Amino acid sequence: MTPARLSGLGLCLTLLLGCARNDLADPPVPLGDFALGLNIVVTDKTQKVPISRDASGEEWEAAMKKAVDDRFGRYQGAKLYNIGISVDGYALAPPGIPVVAAPKSILVITANVWDDAARTKLNAEGKQITVFESLSGETVIGTGITRTKQQQMDALSYNAVKRVEDWFLQNPEWFGLPMVVPAKVIDVDADTGR
Repeated sequence: MTPARLSGLGLCLTLLLGCARNDLADPPVPLGDFALGLNIVVTDKTQKVPISRDASGEEWEAAMKKAVDDRFGRYQGAKLYNIGISVDGYALAPPGIPVVAAPKSILVITANVWDDAARTKLNAEGKQITVFESLSGETVIGTGITRTKQQQMDALSYNAVKRVEDWFLQNPEWFGLPMVVPAKVIDVDADTGR
């Protein structure tokens, strides 16, 4: 590889590293009266993709519970909401795979949320979410080479729980916030401009 190509590759990898951002140091986005109640993670039906590092149910439970606590423990609303997450499947990129065949780590979960006081499930069906590790210089090479199993699990758990938060924000009425109503489309007559 020529020095110019190596330099270009180095620049690209540096830019990619800036893409991965942890937002937990920022103030949480408004989520109405939300406060974290129970943090439940189940792994009894977890499936592993054949080409993957092994991870026990206990390891996934610990990683997911920490990610839920880190994100949702920041909210100080007046009502408790219980979050239940099922770890459905995963693949953790193994070490020693060549760059050209670098597998990606993936996590599939199903999330549910309950109003604790009303003992009512708020979503009719579980929300299935699939996430990969965030784009970075490490993921281009393959995280099996650049990250430990725990680092892969933590990154996937962080991404999955961030997506759970995004899902909550799409349903503000669950948390005492007004529903977001799309802006009314105004029909403008092309001839008159009115």
